[in-house]
Amino acid sequence: KTSPKTVPVKSEGPKLVPFFKATCVYFVLWLPTSSPSWFSALIKCLPIFCLWVFLLAHGFSFLGAHSSARKILAGLIFSALGDAFLIWQEQGYFVHGLLMFAITHILYSSAFGMKPLNVSAGLIITAVSSLSYMLLYPYLSGPFTYLVAVYIGLIGFMGWRAVAGLQLANDLWTWTKMSACLGAVLFMVSDLTIAVNKFCFPVPHSRAIIMATYYAAQMLIALSAVECQDVEVARKRT
Repeated sequence: KTSPKTVPVKSEGPKLVPFFKATCVYFVLWLPTSSPSWFSALIKCLPIFCLWVFLLAHGFSFLGAHSSARKILAGLIFSALGDAFLIWQEQGYFVHGLLMFAITHILYSSAFGMKPLNVSAGLIITAVSSLSYMLLYPYLSGPFTYLVAVYIGLIGFMGWRAVAGLQLANDLWTWTKMSACLGAVLFMVSDLTIAVNKFCFPVPHSRAIIMATYYAAQMLIALSAVECQDVEVARKRT
């Protein structure tokens, strides 16, 4: 008998090779952020484009049959737009990037669903989100006072829905639910680092921390979309 917890790891790996190569290209080139260009935007977005291809490689019939996979693909598309806007954040496009990622979090939340509810996980995420906003609040001014609050609320909600799906105590978890949970937590770490670095004080090695956690988060969330197919594969092999 083959468990759906173990089947997909080996089968999904080769489809992620382009993503890992594109991520290496980004870190090897390490283009300066002081001179934004379409080329630097392409290099930054390339790993996300590869995650589009990763999901599309599972077939249009798979995407057509599973709305959660379609929502995660749509989230990745808005993420790429957000990445591009943030390349030009010093030229006034930070809020545009914020909006794109806000839409991403709404899509991911919808993909993760509202069952199980897991109120305790929601309370923990709410506490973490509130503390994060309290840390940032003294440094915020103008529209950012409420924009950052709304954004933290959205990413916190997304994090709750991802963590809620992980039922370790009942042994009802799968590797993809674990993937969604870790991805959401890393996304929150990445965005909190961006906020602290932009509004509060310079974070040492901020860009490396932000991009490493961000790419890892997006890869893990993309992986979480293939659960339905992998459970079917597991059943056929049983």
